[in-house]
Amino acid sequence: MAVEEIRQATISRKTSETDIKMTLRIDGKGEAAVDTGIGFFDHMLKSFAKHGMFDLSLQVQGDLIVDCHHTIEDVGIVLGEAIKQAIGDKQSIRRYGDIILPMDEALILCAIDLSGRPYLVFDGEFSSDSVGYFDTQMVKEFFYAVSYGASMNLHIKQLSGSNDHHIIEGMFKAFAKALDEATIKDSRIKTVMSTKGSL
Repeated sequence: MAVEEIRQATISRKTSETDIKMTLRIDGKGEAAVDTGIGFFDHMLKSFAKHGMFDLSLQVQGDLIVDCHHTIEDVGIVLGEAIKQAIGDKQSIRRYGDIILPMDEALILCAIDLSGRPYLVFDGEFSSDSVGYFDTQMVKEFFYAVSYGASMNLHIKQLSGSNDHHIIEGMFKAFAKALDEATIKDSRIKTVMSTKGSL
């Protein structure tokens, strides 16, 4: 009887600015225990876990007395590294995932290629400086950090939307759904989805 592979990673990262402990399980139930000290960011990460069917445990101590920048960026770095480690050698995964996701008046496109080559294309506009204690300009910085930590090609495009909360939440949910699709194992794929033989 074959032993079921557990696609999971636990990463700790400590700097003078942040202290982060994260466990990510790819084949999860959508459960999350998250505490970053930034309420809206917690909400977004819980949405990411729920809609991607990932299990996420995250504890962060950050220099929020400065601002939210280091906490959000460093969580992005760690999440990217956790994704990369959890999916391992990428055997039998679909590699690509995409979705156009509605969130009330907002419509978000997200496409992912787990290519091993980091690249972010981000197209979104926000009308306010922050949502809660989350600076809107940090949305792009977060996804940039994730894309480079995971070595993924990530496209996020706002097709419509006027409410910053809806736009940002749509982006996190769309990212989750696209990543879920890209990481699914397909029995038809016997090695990796590449003519080069590696990703």
